[in-house]
Amino acid sequence: MNFDRERALRLLREGCGLPNAQFRDGQEGAIRHVVEGRGRLLVVQKTGWGKSFVYFIATKLLREQGSGPALLISPLLALMRNQIAAAKRMGVQAKTIHSENQEEWEQVETRLAADDVDILLISPERLANERFRTEVLARIAERIELLVIDEAHCISDWGHDFRPDYRLIERIARTLPHNLRLLATTATVNDRVMSDLKQILGPDLKVMRGELHRPSLKLQTIRLPGQAERLAWLAEYVPRIEGSGIIYTLTKRDAVQVADWLRSRGLQVEAYTSDSDHRPELEQALLDNRLKALVATTALGMGFDKPDLAFVIHYQCPRSVVAYYQQVGRAGRAIDKAYGILLGGMEDTEINDYFIESAFPTREEVGAVLQALEQHPGGLSVPELMGAINESMGRIEKTLSLLALESPAPVVKVGSKWQLTAAELSPSFWDRVERLTKLRRAEQEEMQKYLDLKKGHMEFLICALNGDPAGIEEPDLPPLPEQSSPVLRQSASEFLRRTHLLIEPRKQWPAGGMPRYGLRGNIDSALQAQPGRALCYWGDAGWGGLVRDGKYKDGRFSDELVAACRDLVVGWKPDPSPTWVTCIPSHRHPNLVPDFARRLAQTLGLPFHPVIVRTEDRPEQKTMKNSVQQARNVDGSLAVREGRIPEGSVLLVDDMVDSRWTFTVGAWLLLSHGASAVFPLALAKTGGG
Repeated sequence: MNFDRERALRLLREGCGLPNAQFRDGQEGAIRHVVEGRGRLLVVQKTGWGKSFVYFIATKLLREQGSGPALLISPLLALMRNQIAAAKRMGVQAKTIHSENQEEWEQVETRLAADDVDILLISPERLANERFRTEVLARIAERIELLVIDEAHCISDWGHDFRPDYRLIERIARTLPHNLRLLATTATVNDRVMSDLKQILGPDLKVMRGELHRPSLKLQTIRLPGQAERLAWLAEYVPRIEGSGIIYTLTKRDAVQVADWLRSRGLQVEAYTSDSDHRPELEQALLDNRLKALVATTALGMGFDKPDLAFVIHYQCPRSVVAYYQQVGRAGRAIDKAYGILLGGMEDTEINDYFIESAFPTREEVGAVLQALEQHPGGLSVPELMGAINESMGRIEKTLSLLALESPAPVVKVGSKWQLTAAELSPSFWDRVERLTKLRRAEQEEMQKYLDLKKGHMEFLICALNGDPAGIEEPDLPPLPEQSSPVLRQSASEFLRRTHLLIEPRKQWPAGGMPRYGLRGNIDSALQAQPGRALCYWGDAGWGGLVRDGKYKDGRFSDELVAACRDLVVGWKPDPSPTWVTCIPSHRHPNLVPDFARRLAQTLGLPFHPVIVRTEDRPEQKTMKNSVQQARNVDGSLAVREGRIPEGSVLLVDDMVDSRWTFTVGAWLLLSHGASAVFPLALAKTGGG
């Protein structure tokens, strides 16, 4: 095929909307390489360079010369709205098939059959979908002229726990015709990932690699161990930075909490997580500078493009240099000066340890799943597996998905059920798990070294990514102060202790019911708990640490927690107002919760009546790993003492809430015996993102 430079330049200008735009260094060469069919190509360029223009312009040029469509595999389709809009301006018919646009699938498939799609964009998970492979991909496979692999680092072992289905691309790449055009793109690789990519995509892979230096970024690291210290710092210094930006957190819970705090200080910010409604609207609000910042998890990932971001601040330390470089590199793309600030907290290591330890299934989890399937030759669905083994839904699903990606795979999905195959799980699976876990530990240690730096931040990042650190320059921006005002720190501490969490009542008994109680199906509305409250998250900043100390260190919850729960109830104002207090008993800690509930009742001026009893000892609820197991663990274990219970509305107290089954059964018992309303109250909520 011929490369028409003038046509390519016109397409670039149409796409970006700038009549005088010129190709960036390397863009024209990459497009020419693809169009002229010079072999497989890997483009490694920093975020914002314009990798999407390479594959959209190449696709358009090829289509105009009569070629078939292109296929792009990307984990970021839901975040590629800007790039797809640019493709539309160039006249490129780009259509997507992914989990968030199922209502469009039929129309897209019809247009594919009519050769009315220039480039089909799919998520890697589509490759694991049998219907897509046999009914969609198979029909266009012979016509595909160009295969584009976006975020190609995910093909490497390094990226498998990010999007495991990328492993399927390795098998596809090995079977592709040698003359099929293949373009892989990524922003960040180190030498080890580069070696992986060359091994998978072919030893003749041509690499076009740009520089890593970001001269517009002023990088700074500040250790502020406590969450109150970091909240105060954000409230004091974010308003002083001109322009808008992103504040990254490691967890959904922290994103919501930080956003709530900053809004309470008068800043226009919003939380952005995978649970957020209206994510496109939130992105647009930041693009329009109607927000000072989005407080985001990695859900605001590599597909979001705002060239004039003035700052990227990390509330906690990311897992690796690669992740950090990609995220902080969102700032300062089209402006001369921008801040990249990393705030290190004492919870960083604990959170990242959790991510590392949960990235792959354990031998015990794999063994339990395989054994359960062996006992059921007809297969089991995920809910049925939850009833068969004591593992969480997430862990069961992760185990199955990773086992199914092995070659040969020891499990296969048939309809809604998973079945064993004749294949044994290869020892190489565990070798890979061990190797990648060690790698992540090393990456974690590397980020802690970065956090300790007082200077040379950009040099450190570039060296860690195996780039050339020569000629580093910083923008003329003053470093931000490391300390915030004591008044703000005190306000942040008080804010952390004002967080009261909703406990939603359950409205259905579990799958399989509660056979000991003879209950199944919907819970009668007259026998449901009212919406309840929890004082805090277990172990979190604010009250969480005090709750943990009270249970496992002191053996008694402090008067401070009693006063906090009294204030919670007074501010909550349950209606109808409780006229008495009771609690959930425990065999292991027989006095802990009753003592707390009695003291709370006294401060509220209400009588305390311990009317619920344990009928038999059961394992602690925290050892039950999914809702089905948690429900079974409560079934038949609670009863109401003989005799009449007090009338009226009651406050039902427990120290912790997770699955809500204990509160659900406790409320059902109390309401069945004459209470008019039951309001659950827990000191701490476990889990929560």
